[in-house]
This record gives sequence, C-alpha cells and structure tokens, in this order.
Amino acid sequence: MDEKQTLAYYLQRQRDALLWKLDGLSERQLRMPLTPTGTNLLGVVKHVISTEVEYLGAVFDRPFAEPLPWMDPQAEPNSDMWATEDQTVDWVRDFGRRAWAHADATIDALDLDAPGLVPWWPPERRNTTLHTVLVHVIAEEARHAGQLDIVRELTDGAAGMSTAHSNMPDLGDQDWSDYTARLRRLAESFD
Repeated sequence: MDEKQTLAYYLQRQRDALLWKLDGLSERQLRMPLTPTGTNLLGVVKHVISTEVEYLGAVFDRPFAEPLPWMDPQAEPNSDMWATEDQTVDWVRDFGRRAWAHADATIDALDLDAPGLVPWWPPERRNTTLHTVLVHVIAEEARHAGQLDIVRELTDGAAGMSTAHSNMPDLGDQDWSDYTARLRRLAESFD
C-alpha cells in the first residue's frame, strides 16, 4: 500500500468501529445520554460523519450535496451531537454511506499535498494539505471511537474493537468480575 492507501485504510477501520457500536441496540439505547454532557452512541456517530463531510468536503472546495443544518454556526449548540426523532439509526447509517462516499471521492481525486483551507483552525494553520487533514480526521475518529467503546460497554456490556476481532483478553464473566474487584480494591487502598 502507498501512503494514501494506508491512510484511507485506517480511516475506514475507524468508520467500521463506529458503525459496529450501533449494532444490535434499540433506538432508545442508542440515544440514551450516559454522561453529564449528554454523550450518546447515535449522536457521536452523527457528529463524526458530519465532521468528516466538512473536513473531506468543504475544506477542499468539494461541498456535500446535502444540507447539514446542525453544522451551521447559527445552529443550536451541540445539535450535531444528538439525533432528531426522524434521524433514526438507519438514517444515520445511510447518511454515513453517502458522506463517506463523498469523502472517499475527495481522497481519490486529490494528491496528499493538495491544498485545503480549514476556516475554523487558527490562522497560522488554516492553509493545510489533504495529508494533514487525513491524519487529523483519523485521530478525531479514533478519539470518538474510544468514547463509544466506553458508552457501548455501559449500555449493554459489549466491548472491544469489532465482532470479528475484540482486541480484548478472552475472559469469562467471573474473570472480569474478579479483575474489576481487584482494581477497585487497589484504587480504594489510596483513600
């Protein structure tokens, strides 16, 4: 693989991880805020998809065909971090497919040194390249995938990277319980 193919590969791995975190849950579970700041599975995925559209579309003067009113500077704060009633899990998945096809077309069409302009970055960094934006987007999506790892585990206990490769030790329920109790005892010893 060349460098652009490598970056595209790791970007796709993050996308796949995000979508896997939505599998097998009800709309209620997907929308339930599980942190004091409202973090929820479906909203984070909507946010990540929307952000990718901005970075791998508008930044390179390749606007996405669909309006994203939740990304407008005048939109309600955090409106990109939750799904409206009509933005179901199926809608978010379809939105992702369309958005990612658009982003992939940008990646395919441009060289890694292609110039882009990120207006929301500080002035000294706004002028950038596709390479820098791809690294940034991969890092952002990995960060959000980590958030979803925790939120999904809190939702139904599902943990790991994917159904095919959990990236977790093969422990039974009792082993995990014992492990967690051990960590709790250690933490409490610092009181």
